[in-house]
Amino acid sequence: MPTPDQDFHRVKRLPPYVFEQVNKLKAQARAAGEDIIDFGMGNPDLPTPQHIVDKLVETVAKPRTHRYSASKGIPGLRRAQAAYYERRFGVKLNPDTQIVATLGSKEGFANMAQAITAPGDVILSPNPTYPIHEFGFIISGASIRSMPADPDEEFLRSLDRAVRHSIPKPLALVLNYPSNPTAKVADLEFYKEVVDFARKNDLIILSDLAYAEIFFDPTPPPSILQVKGAMDVAVEFTSLSKTYSMPGWRMGFAVGNERLIGALARVKSYLDYGAFTPIQVAASAALNGDQSCVAETRQIYKNRRDCLVESMSRAGWEIPAPPATMFAWTPLPESMRDLGSLEFSKLLLEKAGVAVAPGIGFGEYGEGYVRLALVENEQRTRQAARNVKKFLSEVSTNMHNVIPLATGRNS
Repeated sequence: MPTPDQDFHRVKRLPPYVFEQVNKLKAQARAAGEDIIDFGMGNPDLPTPQHIVDKLVETVAKPRTHRYSASKGIPGLRRAQAAYYERRFGVKLNPDTQIVATLGSKEGFANMAQAITAPGDVILSPNPTYPIHEFGFIISGASIRSMPADPDEEFLRSLDRAVRHSIPKPLALVLNYPSNPTAKVADLEFYKEVVDFARKNDLIILSDLAYAEIFFDPTPPPSILQVKGAMDVAVEFTSLSKTYSMPGWRMGFAVGNERLIGALARVKSYLDYGAFTPIQVAASAALNGDQSCVAETRQIYKNRRDCLVESMSRAGWEIPAPPATMFAWTPLPESMRDLGSLEFSKLLLEKAGVAVAPGIGFGEYGEGYVRLALVENEQRTRQAARNVKKFLSEVSTNMHNVIPLATGRNS
């Protein structure tokens, strides 16, 4: 019996799922009764605000809402997203032609890739990056050319080289700021240069803004659509998952260029009937309602960030403080860098009971880093730091026994 990767062309294009190795070890440890402090997956643990839940319950009690919904999103939800963009970014959107509701931003990216990609197209994607930014297009038959992940002059130089030297010329550029996993934030000046370049070179921009509301510096992250002319070339993806602690609700949006939004809407019309109507109604209530819950969520993540950085520093592991997102992008401890991110993650789980996401899972240039999600409370974070401190102390005094265990070599 052939395995799936022997049989199916699209499946064969996908590499082994790096995170699965850590997830398997995590499941085994928990099955054995071990307490695992889990910073691995960016799965918000905070409850969805009560007024959003109440609206869901109220709406689900109405039998007519149990029928098929609208693939592109009910009109009230698209109007709520348009109001959010005008309120937050000063950007005016037509709810009928420039907004599509998606089943989370991940689905939006994947179906946009299906809508615009032909086999052999070249897509420019940051590396390291959230896997769907690459693999949505790889599944659709595209080739990926890696770009730097930081929004700086080197990025702009690389963009120019990519367009001049890629054959065929790149179709689209993926941006993600605030970034998952690096937490880097772009400013409007950077976006202006990218938009100007894209318009001159007939390049589509796909901007992932899922972490627009999870920021810790005084200046909120901007939208690329604030830039003059961006609407000619760009579509932006947002999500309610982190902003309102609604990850399982699967509610997001694609907004921007009418032609691209129309292509996405057409593809989606063949694939789904949209999210369950009560979820869309509750999502409208989230966007239109009191936003103090967003500020409270942001403060909780900031407190957790500060606790993580401070307690791990005392433990001997320096973690740079992220300016945004719910992630800390962290170099491996100096004494462990030769291990690589995957083996370090496995060893940390086994020896300290702490789960993290190996940087190599976000692309080859993620090697040497791990990503920690701010999904454990401060008490659990301090416990993790105590475990890490003990682990690093044991490593420093007994390195010759620890390293072979992780790499599979005999001592």
